[in-house]
Amino acid sequence: MDYPKSVPSVGLVDGRFVDENPVAGTPGSLIPAVWGNSVTQEILSVISGGGLVASEADTNQLFKAIQSIVSNTSPMRSVITRLAASKTLTEAELGLVLIDGSPGPLTLLLPPADVALGIRDVIVRRVDNSGNRMVIQASGTDRVRFHTHLSPSGYPFFVLMGGGDWWHLRSDGAGSWWPIGRFDDTPLGRPFFETTVLLSPGGYGKLNGALMNRAEWPWLWDHAQRSGMLNSEATRSGNEGNWTPGDGALTFRGPELRGEFLRILDEGRNADIGRIMGSNQAGTVHSYALGAGGGGAVGSRWSDSIAAVGGQTHEGQTYVKPVNGGPIFPAGTNYQQDAANTLLYTFTSRPRNVAYPGRIKVI
Repeated sequence: MDYPKSVPSVGLVDGRFVDENPVAGTPGSLIPAVWGNSVTQEILSVISGGGLVASEADTNQLFKAIQSIVSNTSPMRSVITRLAASKTLTEAELGLVLIDGSPGPLTLLLPPADVALGIRDVIVRRVDNSGNRMVIQASGTDRVRFHTHLSPSGYPFFVLMGGGDWWHLRSDGAGSWWPIGRFDDTPLGRPFFETTVLLSPGGYGKLNGALMNRAEWPWLWDHAQRSGMLNSEATRSGNEGNWTPGDGALTFRGPELRGEFLRILDEGRNADIGRIMGSNQAGTVHSYALGAGGGGAVGSRWSDSIAAVGGQTHEGQTYVKPVNGGPIFPAGTNYQQDAANTLLYTFTSRPRNVAYPGRIKVI
């Protein structure tokens, strides 16, 4: 629209309205009906476009309509929704969704990512650290497009794990929710040390070889199958660092690394020959000989020979063996001595170390 330049005799000066000047004897500008109606209709179009019903008494409608239009054209609205139970999220609740799972397990169902919804954003954020399962579920056949290297179409749901865990999603209007950002995007399946026994946010589980439900962790089961480290349950003993298929139908099992040291796989270097991924390796056996008649750095009468030389026995069976062929006695027995008073002490050792909880990225 513009000033009513095409209407003659309306009193415009340089194309603009002017006031009447009685001293100079000049008339003020006239406002033609067609122009006044046009201006009014322009404003009413904005008001109705903002979803409001025009009201003569409300002088703030144009501002409110502009706010509404701007928020509708932005994928992210300034809306905060709080909930503590399972529910279906409505289009009007999309924004920042704060979820408290402390009352119990819950499922949040996203609205359909269809043409009617269009391009919209939502941030789902967990506020509790209870450990209760919290599922963010796509509607119908919709999919959340994460870990597409494992499943090109993504997955029908994901889980929020730990207080502060969050995902930022955007609908595409064609059946998909695309992750724009998340609290922790560390690659799936990566092992970690922790300095806390509490549940850290971001999607971590324990490295304890636990049985897991394939339906509850489909992306992790897909990872296990493609890892090259999926062994059978029958061969799990001695290969606890691998994945195994559980019952073969409904479950699978993760790596068991509690109480273990980790060593980099040789992969052709021939420094640690014959190893396979996830396999265990016994500790190195050391020995200490006590000469005849008590000769050597220590005395000839020990009630606990292993403790005396600093050995620790829980990695494997340790023996006290007379050199001249006498009987073998387990460590911790009373002192044993052959006729020549010569003993050989063997033990498994390890360097000084600190024990941290082990965790694995599970989503």
